Parts: sequence; structure tokens; C-alpha cells
Amino acid sequence: MIIAIDGPAGSGKSTTAKLLAEKLNFIYLDTGSMYRAITLFLLDNKIVYNDEKIMQAVLDKLKIDIEYNKGIFSVFLNKKNVNHLIRNSRIDSSVSNISKIKAVRQRMIEIQRSFSKNKNIVIEGRDIASNVFPNADFKFFIKADIKIRAERRLEQSLSNSITLSEMIEEIKKRDEIDTNRLVAPLLKVDSAIEIDTTKLSINDQVHKLYKIINN
Repeated sequence: MIIAIDGPAGSGKSTTAKLLAEKLNFIYLDTGSMYRAITLFLLDNKIVYNDEKIMQAVLDKLKIDIEYNKGIFSVFLNKKNVNHLIRNSRIDSSVSNISKIKAVRQRMIEIQRSFSKNKNIVIEGRDIASNVFPNADFKFFIKADIKIRAERRLEQSLSNSITLSEMIEEIKKRDEIDTNRLVAPLLKVDSAIEIDTTKLSINDQVHKLYKIINN
């Protein structure tokens, strides 16, 4: 069974997806971490990522692996676990621009589909129901008020150098990029169930989705 959860940054989809997977005894796939890992590699190596030919050459050589073990989803770049390096404002400010590159999305989708084959899995991202798994058994679109989303992202961030107002502006820019990109934009498909998490705790979110799936 495939459960697809889409939504914008800070809507609560990542934590909800992870806990829902645990509750269902499913595997959890965090697609956002995959794009963050690619972003880390490009920034650290000062690669010009707006050149499609350069990007394709980089992706052809870069080894990207993912695994889910004992409740933890991990991303590896050239066999190095980069989980602890991808949650900061530097990555936040660039990940949407890199995520919209066609070659990057194609590579990520290949990995995601291969990893998910014949598995019971909860997958979250921005184009899971619309593009990666359009035939998912359950499709959810999670949203929330932007101030709440910004507060959540600040709690997740390992950096204390950004204010709430700055985070709100950053999220607005990310939303603009994600919803207007030409390749697999963020959108709610007609068959997705919309969940507004503004006033919901994480436990409430998980319970609501779990109840729908097991109804």
C-alpha cells in the first residue's frame, strides 16, 4: 500500500508521515531530505546548478542512497550519511530552486519509485500524489496557516540566526517557487483529502489520517 502526503513547507507533513508510518508499521520515505541532500552537495562543491548539462553530469557520477532502519530515514551521498547536515537556513534558502531542476527531479523519482516497489510505505513531499505516485492508495494534502508553518520550521532548524518574520518571508518565496515551477509543481490533486493542521497537534494529525485509512 502506498500513502502519499503532499503539502508546503512547515505544514506538518514530515512529522505526521513519519509517525503515521510507525503507527501502521509501514516504511517512511522523506523525499524532502533527498532534495536537501542534493542541495548540500551542490552548495558545498560550488556547482553551477542552472546549467542542465553540468547538472546531468554531476548526477550521473553522484551516488545517492536512501534507507529506512529502526524508524529513521537516512540519505547518503557517496556512502556518507548527511542527515545531520541538511536542516539549516542555508539549505532552506536554496532547496526549492534546486528541486525544480528537471534532471534532479527525474533522478529523485527513479530512486523513490525503486525504493517503494512492493512495500507498504508512507511517502511525503510536494508532488507525490500528482507526479511520483498518481495511483497511490491514499492521497492527502496537508496545509496550515503560514505563521504556524514558520514557527514549526524554526523549531526544526538547527540554526538560531533567523527570525520568525524572516522565516515567514522565506516560506512565502518557497511557496511561490514550488507552486509555479514548470516541472511537477506543488498542487492538490482532486482525489486528495485536504487536512488543515493549523489548529491540530501532531498526534491529532496522525490520528486523523490513521482513522481515514482504517475506516
